[in-house]
Amino acid sequence: MNVPVILMLSALPDKSAADALAQAVLEARLAACVTNFGAVTSQYHWEGALESSDEVQLLFKTSVARSDELQRFVETHYPYDTPEILVWQADASPGYGQWVNAET
Repeated sequence: MNVPVILMLSALPDKSAADALAQAVLEARLAACVTNFGAVTSQYHWEGALESSDEVQLLFKTSVARSDELQRFVETHYPYDTPEILVWQADASPGYGQWVNAET
C-alpha cells in the first residue's frame, strides 16, 4: 500500500541561496530529500509590471508530520519578500514513503 508524503516546490534567486536552504532543511531533518531542478526562468506579475528572472527550483520531500514545520522554516529563511511555497500530498511507493517518514 502506498504511503502519503508531502512535496513542496519553491524557487530561489540563485544556486548559492538554493544550496544553502537545501542544506539547512536537511540538517534540520525537515526533509528526507531535496531535488535541485537547476536554473529556470520565471515570468510573473509583480507590483503592477511583468517581470522575468532566472531562479533555481527546489523540490522538498517530507513526511506529513513535518510538513507544517518545513513550511515555516522555508518562510523564515526565504530571501524574497513573498516566499514561493507550493505544497501537495502525493502517494509514494511503500519503500520510498517509509524512508521519507523515517528520515524526517
